[in-house]
Amino acid sequence: MDNRQILTAHVRRITGALLQAGVRSAVISPGSRSTPLAYAFASTPDLQTHIQVDERSAAYYALGMAKASGQPVALLCTSGTAASNYHPAITEAYYARIPLVVITADRPHELREVGAPQAIDQIRMYGGHVKYSVDFPMAEESAVMDDFIDRHIRRALSVAQTVPQGPVHLNMPFREPLLIDFDLPASPTTFQGRIRSNDCLDENAKREIVDVLTKSNNGMVVVGELSATLDKTAFWRFAQQLGWPVLCDPLSQLRSEVPASCSSLCIDHYDAILKSESFQEKAVPQTVIRFGSHPVSKPLALYLSGVRPSTVLVVDESPEFRDPFGVATHHIQASPEAVWQLEVSGSNSSYAKLWAQANEIASDITSNYAGSIGDEGIYAKMLFDHLPDGSDLFSGSSMPIRDVDTFFRKTDRDIAVFANRGTNGIDGVISSAFGVQETRKRPTWLLIGDLSFLHDVNGLIITRFQETDLTIVIMNNDGGGIFSYLSQSQVSQHFEQLFGTPTGLTFNHIAAMYDAQYSDVRTPEQFAEVLAEPKTKPVRIIEVFTDRPSNVKAHRELWSKIVEGIDSIE
Repeated sequence: MDNRQILTAHVRRITGALLQAGVRSAVISPGSRSTPLAYAFASTPDLQTHIQVDERSAAYYALGMAKASGQPVALLCTSGTAASNYHPAITEAYYARIPLVVITADRPHELREVGAPQAIDQIRMYGGHVKYSVDFPMAEESAVMDDFIDRHIRRALSVAQTVPQGPVHLNMPFREPLLIDFDLPASPTTFQGRIRSNDCLDENAKREIVDVLTKSNNGMVVVGELSATLDKTAFWRFAQQLGWPVLCDPLSQLRSEVPASCSSLCIDHYDAILKSESFQEKAVPQTVIRFGSHPVSKPLALYLSGVRPSTVLVVDESPEFRDPFGVATHHIQASPEAVWQLEVSGSNSSYAKLWAQANEIASDITSNYAGSIGDEGIYAKMLFDHLPDGSDLFSGSSMPIRDVDTFFRKTDRDIAVFANRGTNGIDGVISSAFGVQETRKRPTWLLIGDLSFLHDVNGLIITRFQETDLTIVIMNNDGGGIFSYLSQSQVSQHFEQLFGTPTGLTFNHIAAMYDAQYSDVRTPEQFAEVLAEPKTKPVRIIEVFTDRPSNVKAHRELWSKIVEGIDSIE
């Protein structure tokens, strides 16, 4: 074969191995050095390709797709700093346990570290933020190299999909010329497949877990972020047998489609409830079993750290179980579903009733919350009440996710909630939301702050290359609203300069640039009118103008009212 045929066979083989390993989607940021593989991806019918020219946004877009599907998504970029721009999303994927297959094209070995243009050291460039990294050989006509490709790609995908799931890095050098022969078919891979066992608990483990749960008094279930594909029926069957209060993080997916028979067990206002010191004293749990990552709520984290229940079981498939506050006493290394299949029975219904009573008080106060001018909470509440059945919500970090925790109340509607909580960053949020929407094909709503929106404005570029369906609600408080709740706000010197960071920017011109439907809102009444209007374009931007001091005051007044109500419980 000539050089062009050898290169074609090489990239066809890589593409075929990725398909065999389960990759069905690839996000490409076009560039010169990645040309051969980009050609192979684009000309393979079974591989769905997406174009995003900004690498940082592309990586977050792929992350959103993988988060929503639970399946690996490939990323492809050219050499140099293009690859560096992947790093923030790779870091999020690593800590959020998202399977990304990061493919960076590279210069041939003779052009590395000799001053060649667009050539940087890409070997293990992502350090400990990827689970596996390999530098591929150059294309050559060799059965040995074919075997190398087949097995290293399979190995990389197996590592990416083994708990804890996470990103892997394949660095692939190409030598000019970079064109391929589109008519040359791919040859079959020599590696045939992966055989793995199903997750299960042995009989001794089952007995030990059931024994701990059955003998416990004052038990609670805590559920952090879980996949949107979880078996809710199995979970609520388990919870109903146990009879313990279930503290449901908004990302647990358990605040939606709540069965009527389990509604009293679903505690969705624990963040506000635990601001009551008197309730904390009454509701000390003896046993806690936690599924998923630790919830968003800081009051819950501080509470469990303070009371230190005698038994805390953390269910985590990974040996690297998550226990940020050092309270776990047992690690159940199994999937949540394996535990939910157990036959259990709980005790002390009075403890569950105490939580249910407090939750009802908080729910009544929150449902009647009218807010005030400048307050973001009332807009969040109105948005969540408006979300239609069969839609998805993506939340930004900082204030948006905390308003989701406070105002997204349990419902029988089918609404999945997503956020990037691996590292809790405010970057890449727009792109991640687009990625979730592309995968799930449902109307999607994004709640985001103004600074976070600015961080990922280039995420909107994806709308120029494919169909989208996203409504973006921007809470524009002209700066970093979360800092108004933190200790920095008590120091007047340099607060606005270092933490408030007002930009004075509005986003109507950005909406016009991307031909998005746009509305600006300054009162709850206006917001109600805008929500009632039909969506007429693929992307809709609703910019809500709020005020940081008013927002803090309104939230604290709400929490005080809830605490006052809960403190009246005898």
